[in-house]
Amino acid sequence: MLEKELYLTYLSGPDVERLALTDAEIMDSVRNVLDHQGRGLTRIEPRVHLVPEDSSRGHFNVLRGYIAPQHVAGVKIVGDYVNNYKVGLPSELAVLNLFDPATGAVRAILDASSITDMRTGAMTAVGAEYLARKNSKILGHIGARGTAYWNVRLLDYLFDFEEIRVHSRRPESRSAFAERLGRDLNKKVRAVDTWQECVEDCDIVVEASRLPEPRPLLKTEWIKKSAFVVPYGTMSAVELSLTDIMDKMVVDDWGQCRKGLPYGSLRAHVDSGKLSPETLYAELGEIVAGLKPGRENDRETILFWHRGLSTTDIALGQTLLDKAEATGAGQKLRYR
Repeated sequence: MLEKELYLTYLSGPDVERLALTDAEIMDSVRNVLDHQGRGLTRIEPRVHLVPEDSSRGHFNVLRGYIAPQHVAGVKIVGDYVNNYKVGLPSELAVLNLFDPATGAVRAILDASSITDMRTGAMTAVGAEYLARKNSKILGHIGARGTAYWNVRLLDYLFDFEEIRVHSRRPESRSAFAERLGRDLNKKVRAVDTWQECVEDCDIVVEASRLPEPRPLLKTEWIKKSAFVVPYGTMSAVELSLTDIMDKMVVDDWGQCRKGLPYGSLRAHVDSGKLSPETLYAELGEIVAGLKPGRENDRETILFWHRGLSTTDIALGQTLLDKAEATGAGQKLRYR
């Protein structure tokens, strides 16, 4: 029997940009896969890391997953290099492979750098959709790296904030970030000089800093009662007391948050037992699927920690692939 020819679709960075997923398409894709996760229809393998040299310089994350309703499996490899701005590159560069789970054949290879940014922002926004107060009006965002833009854009898509404050370590980066957001959102976005000025009295607080080592720069006392707080930096920037003020703590996937794994903004909280299977309220997928309620009143202070789900990368990758096949975008490459 002659071996069947196999082809794959290659979507470059410019291809992904031209396909121009809308805010609604991004949100729907991530919300749907969270619903699948909550119903037990996905498989998420905990990420693994490759650290070539010094972890403070950068490392690679390898994420693997499977989505049964979409009949697709995938592996993403993303480099996280904080000083890439010095050589004119984004801090996160990624590639995503999509596979047929029935045969193992590769279906597509995509530049996943912007996918990483979009799915992270959508995870933050879907979390807020279910866990933040519906009348949230003030957003404080720490960090101006790639994922930060989509955090703010998709949160504002849901809430249409009256005030947005941003802060990052370098004045030039936070000013440029505020200017870009102001143009794209058609509203004033204020770059502020300190962490306290950024997050104090905010309805929604997102901490997406990129620290070389853990350092408690976000003080628990600054968090407003009833706020929704999302810390997800690779290195912790929060105090150990942060979890003490929370009425509910939610994660994206406990398997990637549990004790014994490296990195993450709440790593010390897990290792000390402050965040554990006993104190965890839910995974976000359980809430999206309707198995547990999200926010139940306007008094609750709620924390959401997301490490990043392989399945959200895969779902967005499949959405892009479907759109590419419908429009003829990308390149067909002979695999074998």
